[in-house]
Amino acid sequence: MLLSVFLAVALAAFGSWWLLGSLLPTLRRRLLDQPNSRSSHSQPTPRGGGVAFVLVAGAAGVIGCLGSAFSGQPDLAGSPFATAGLLLLAVPLAVVGFLDDRHNLPASLRYSVQLATALLLLLASQRPLTWLALLLLALTVTGVINFTNFMDGLDGLVAGCMAVAIATLAIALKSPLPVWALVGSLLGFLFWNWSPAKVFMGDVGSTFLGAVFAGLVLQASSWPVAFGYLLVATPLLADACFCVPRRLLAGQRVFQAHRLHLFQRLHQAGWPHARVALTYIVATAVLAVAMLAGGWPWVFGLAVVELLVGVWLDQRVAVPFAVASKS
Repeated sequence: MLLSVFLAVALAAFGSWWLLGSLLPTLRRRLLDQPNSRSSHSQPTPRGGGVAFVLVAGAAGVIGCLGSAFSGQPDLAGSPFATAGLLLLAVPLAVVGFLDDRHNLPASLRYSVQLATALLLLLASQRPLTWLALLLLALTVTGVINFTNFMDGLDGLVAGCMAVAIATLAIALKSPLPVWALVGSLLGFLFWNWSPAKVFMGDVGSTFLGAVFAGLVLQASSWPVAFGYLLVATPLLADACFCVPRRLLAGQRVFQAHRLHLFQRLHQAGWPHARVALTYIVATAVLAVAMLAGGWPWVFGLAVVELLVGVWLDQRVAVPFAVASKS
């Protein structure tokens, strides 16, 4: 099994690296992101690079579903393709993300697709839910999708943290090889996305990752365990979760581009991209080890500690929220 996982990760990493390298000239011509006052980068950089790991993971999902169906061996939740199929359920959202990267689609259309994806992921979890619970959980899943998207603003940050978080859930859930292929494809993407980034993942990648992560969380054996899985991504999700209400209280438009997340204000305080990204990745890895070693009580306790560290960084190190709001 370990050899199969290693091969899946290695082949997917190579495939993602090679595919993105081939796509870069086209992305530079059609999806070049020009830096502005709200950007964390200073050089024109193409976006939409997430299409590479979406294609690799999607292909792995198709192969996994076909293999499970022909073999008749059930995956999680008693279905022959429950976990591998999560990758495919998130593909339409990635398509809409790619179109949004290119054409700036209406927010109502983007959210409608996010909500539809969330409902499909909940149905795939095969949990008995009341209509009210279904609605609340669907809104929570769309929150995870959007928060992941909001955090895609620094070289290597989202790809690195999600590679760790998804690998952790793959171990905990004993996920099939297609999920490991996604982890590998993220590593291949990171070769191009690490500071100084040659390409950004764009909405096509960030929304896809948020949906897959949420779908894996929903495959947990119980709600406390699902909560623990979700907390593995605390460094990413908590940053966005605290930033949104602060902006609302300040009378700002939540969906307008800004530089007010903690990771952005740490960068403004002089931390280079790599240092910020590594801080978040290491913090995610600590929670990952806690989840695998001690379960949700351990990860809950360490998540509280990391939140307190985040508050200290916010108050003592980062550019103050009020100051950054004026820039």
